[in-house]
Amino acid sequence: MIDARVAPWGAAAAGRYGGVDAHQHFWQISRGDYGWLTPALGPIHRDYGPADLAPLLARHGIGHTILVQAAPTSAETRWLLDLARSTPFVAGVVGWTDFEAPDVSGAIAALAADPKLVGLRPMVQDIADDDWLVRPALDAAFLAMIRHGLVFDALVLPRHLTRLARVLDRHPDLAVVVDHGAKPRIRDRGLDGWRRDLAAVAAHPRVVCKLSGLLTEAPEGAGIDVIGPVVDTLLELFGPRRLLWGSDWPVVNLAGGYDRWRAITADALAGLSTPERDAVLGGNAERVYLRRLR
Repeated sequence: MIDARVAPWGAAAAGRYGGVDAHQHFWQISRGDYGWLTPALGPIHRDYGPADLAPLLARHGIGHTILVQAAPTSAETRWLLDLARSTPFVAGVVGWTDFEAPDVSGAIAALAADPKLVGLRPMVQDIADDDWLVRPALDAAFLAMIRHGLVFDALVLPRHLTRLARVLDRHPDLAVVVDHGAKPRIRDRGLDGWRRDLAAVAAHPRVVCKLSGLLTEAPEGAGIDVIGPVVDTLLELFGPRRLLWGSDWPVVNLAGGYDRWRAITADALAGLSTPERDAVLGGNAERVYLRRLR
């Protein structure tokens, strides 16, 4: 096992931004717009902010992060953008807007004027209609994102992948990041359909995938023997130039925490060359998300 406390593994990623954690959250429960964040979630049902994350980043030699929305409100996105401006390690924000609003093109243009905004993420996994992604009403939002160079973070489950492929067929110029490998059903070993449908999404060259969130989909205590084959599948489908490492902190605290996820992915990526590993650990996130900030 590679020691997760050894900072050079994280610090190796080259580029302007160094190592990048491509998926982390902050939240303040008193804001009142985190419907999913209930006391039943125990370890993560409290406020998390920059001071909580900074020591973890320092321990692993990670210089910057992508801060991702956790509430489906414009108010939270404004709050995250304000936090990003006062937090040097936050390189960009993936926010939220109402994709079906009549004025969505104008709303996206206004958000894109903020240099810290790098993408948008509707919380597809929480939407009751599985066909929501393919509603024609969303086309204006996708076209506006293409126009302003924003990334579409696809927070989808395996059952949404065929719908996501249809979106990509309609909008081949849309830059897409699949969050958490589309949350494969690792616990019940339901991976065959996931692999098949994710392969169809991966066939689109502008799609990349986050190496994140897998521990919370796995059985309690799962290690490299369980997670390794899933990572191997993602490497096979996307290759090391289209995978982005992310912690999904603080959600990862439900499944062992930041250090444990870092150690497991160190083992899973051990067979890559140094340039390939650097790409997964930061270079790919810099290319995909941070090109607007150059």
